[in-house]
Amino acid sequence: MGAMMAGLLGWLRGFLPAPLTASAMEQLRGSGGALMGVLVTGLICTSMAGTGGGLPMLMAPLGASAVLLFAVPASPLAQPWSIIGGNIVSALVGVTCATWIADPLLAAPLAAGLAIAAMFALRCLHPPGGAIALTAVLGGPAVTAMGYHFVLLPVALNSAVLMLAAIAFNNATRRPYPNPRQAPQANPHHTADQAPTARLGVSREDLDAVLRQHDQVLDVSRDDLEDLLQEAEMHAYRRRFGQITCADVMSRDVIAVGFETPLKEAWALLRRHDIRALPVIDPARRVVGMVSDTDFLSNPDLNIHEGLEERFHRMIRRARTFRTGRPEVVGRIMAAGIRTIPEDTHVAALVPLMADAGFRHIAVVDGEGRLSGIISQADLIAALYRGGFDAVNTEPAARAA
Repeated sequence: MGAMMAGLLGWLRGFLPAPLTASAMEQLRGSGGALMGVLVTGLICTSMAGTGGGLPMLMAPLGASAVLLFAVPASPLAQPWSIIGGNIVSALVGVTCATWIADPLLAAPLAAGLAIAAMFALRCLHPPGGAIALTAVLGGPAVTAMGYHFVLLPVALNSAVLMLAAIAFNNATRRPYPNPRQAPQANPHHTADQAPTARLGVSREDLDAVLRQHDQVLDVSRDDLEDLLQEAEMHAYRRRFGQITCADVMSRDVIAVGFETPLKEAWALLRRHDIRALPVIDPARRVVGMVSDTDFLSNPDLNIHEGLEERFHRMIRRARTFRTGRPEVVGRIMAAGIRTIPEDTHVAALVPLMADAGFRHIAVVDGEGRLSGIISQADLIAALYRGGFDAVNTEPAARAA
């Protein structure tokens, strides 16, 4: 009896609204975006197509599309192909059912069901599409008289203009739209092994298996789910091991060079200090690149079968014969546009960069973007080991207290 009551209470709780995680500013952004998007769509569509003989150039289902595109722009149901493909195919299905089936009581549910099936088949599921299919059947004499013209005006035009408004508004308010899809991460070593962070914990294969087992349409993309899991793991790590930041573990006495530093001098610095990379900075100490031993050895001017010192002399001599500018300086072979990390970044954020993306060194910058340190893979390993060691040793003391 108790279990039955608990189950009933759990079922009834499903009728209560779930707590919102969006801030008041995000709620205002979504509602304001919908207002602007629908207004712009109405103005543009009316100016382009007129009133259509009394038919308004704004469809009622467009309000539901606006909820998705502006309030939840990351949803798979809100992406450009969803609104364009979903609305158009639903309109086609609805007009066809209205044309071939005289009884609206039969045509309307058939249009809704077939529209959903078509959207599933074309991978453009968009909830307002069901309403558009019903509108094509139940919209009255004006809609019926339009026939398949209804698909273009107002459905296709409304959908396209609202989508363009969503692209402009969401990106202007720092909400990427369309929601970016993650590209498959390449193995920097070009082997068949998985990325190091995927060998333990939740992998993409695990997530795919659970989604197949769940067998439901979720209003969140798999990429977003994967990102949320990784961020949750980072949060749990910070909670368990404390706030170990890049400033705590970085090397502060950084050996750096300028863009115009001669290659021979930079190579001598690498050898003298037994290091593998040198940040390249401008006069304001802002990082403009990174030069590593790999950049030297992969330079096509070097003959790897000769001694290193002779290689540099030969490179500099030959470079003058077929290169412009000053190819003998660091700036000509450095890796530009490199990733930098703020000092207050938790060291756990470096794990995917160094383990999966292949970074061996990452420059650390202060609040004004100036070089303040550098972290190597060895520094990261030591920090993670020390953090885990301290956490394990403090747990027994905490339990005893």
